[in-house]
Amino acid sequence: MVLSEGEGAVVRAVVFDVGETLIDETRIWSRWADRLGVTRFTMLGVLGGMAALDRSFAEAFELIRPGFDVEAEQEAWKRDDPEGLRVNFDADDLYPDVRPGLAALRDLGYELIIAGNQPPQAYDALTAMDLPVDAVYTSDGWGVAKPDPAFFAEVVAVSGREAGEILYVGDRLDNDVLPARRAGMRTALIRRGPWGYLHAARPEAGRLADHVVDGFPGLVAALGRR
Repeated sequence: MVLSEGEGAVVRAVVFDVGETLIDETRIWSRWADRLGVTRFTMLGVLGGMAALDRSFAEAFELIRPGFDVEAEQEAWKRDDPEGLRVNFDADDLYPDVRPGLAALRDLGYELIIAGNQPPQAYDALTAMDLPVDAVYTSDGWGVAKPDPAFFAEVVAVSGREAGEILYVGDRLDNDVLPARRAGMRTALIRRGPWGYLHAARPEAGRLADHVVDGFPGLVAALGRR
């Protein structure tokens, strides 16, 4: 069994965020643009601006349509298109390096867990993909979301390991790397999606994250080193 060693405990479990770590959210945000009646370039550009300013998704909607009620619109969208994906994802949204990357990490002997901020339907979507992981959890299932320390306490609890034996992988410093690090975990920042690229360019990224990687090949290489 090959395990990653560094300062402190040996990493034995790798836990993954979902959006822009495993799932490419381009189609989701493109459907939102169509729904809101703006160009896809506009939707994605405003989201990028929010990422650069450390502002939330909700503020992107507010900029595009002041007073917008996201939950009400989702309910209306569900009535209009009950069989469509709408704000959901499926196997076609999986980044192409994820499945082989997970398989490689499993071959290296790591326990693999998915745990991210996701709505109720995401659990079924993820489990339907039959990914080579040991367990799938969502913030909705736990009733607590990142960056709340309670979320990362749940990660430690379900892994059954010491915090220092866990590596948390995500695309954001604020939601993933910092709170996981504060919980005592090791961390990896994946450089994809608007937050991933912007946060990886920040001077503190290399200091706060144990690994900054471009994708799963880089992660596998980093964790495969003795």
